[in-house]
Amino acid sequence: MPRPFRFGVSLIDPAPAEEWRAKSRRAEELGYDVILVPDHLGMPAPFPALVAAASVTERPRLGTFVLNAGFWNPALLAREVATTDALTGGRLELGLGAGYVQAEHDAAGLPFGSARARVDHLRHTVEELERLLGPDAVPLMIGGNGERTLRLAAEHADIAAFTGVSLVTGSTEGKLVPMADADFEARLARYEELAAGRKEPAELNLLIQMVVVTDDRAAAVAPLVERVPGATVEQALELPILLVGTLEQITAQVLAQRERYGFTYLTVLEPYMEAFAPVVAELGGK
Repeated sequence: MPRPFRFGVSLIDPAPAEEWRAKSRRAEELGYDVILVPDHLGMPAPFPALVAAASVTERPRLGTFVLNAGFWNPALLAREVATTDALTGGRLELGLGAGYVQAEHDAAGLPFGSARARVDHLRHTVEELERLLGPDAVPLMIGGNGERTLRLAAEHADIAAFTGVSLVTGSTEGKLVPMADADFEARLARYEELAAGRKEPAELNLLIQMVVVTDDRAAAVAPLVERVPGATVEQALELPILLVGTLEQITAQVLAQRERYGFTYLTVLEPYMEAFAPVVAELGGK
């Protein structure tokens, strides 16, 4: 039997206190299982935002999606994690990644090392958190597509997160483009190979980049296709990170992707929270 579905929403827009609390309550009302906050400059600070969300909700888990390890000293992060987990009633799920936006590091006056150096720091952070907090302090998500990040996720993560996008070479702003289906499948296959010796399989998470309920699928993805050289409408409609079509088609796609890839934990971005809600209502917990 496959794992039951879990659905998360990543709240990316800063808001005054009451507006933030209102959209957190709305996420719970719509049935989302996890309220998530990213870790980018210009977006909400993750830990206080999650504590505020916890104060007006009861059921959803609260998660970072995902912290840029390069922003954090492991010992100070351990304090943030322990305090936030306590203040959210033990509902915290910690997501970590290596970071990919050089411009944010430059703005913060922090070094942006090579890909190897960033993953080294991510590994160090994971190992230090386990030493300081214990291996079972909070559920751990690790996100990334690279070989060494996949290996780290296979070794340590309770949740392995995939984005289905890749960084444009040389982009200091972190510009991302969708991965070709074959490349995406290859990354998943490599993770499964690395994780083959685990006692318990990790939960697999996928970040959905777009949710559009429509009868005209081609028209909905046309603007995206125009921004990706060489892409076609047909290729775009096959991407697992795009959920485009009628509610029946989208629901069928979510089920098919669980069967094909093993994704049981899907995250949508805040702008699509309402559009995706009927799918959450139909498939939540199933």
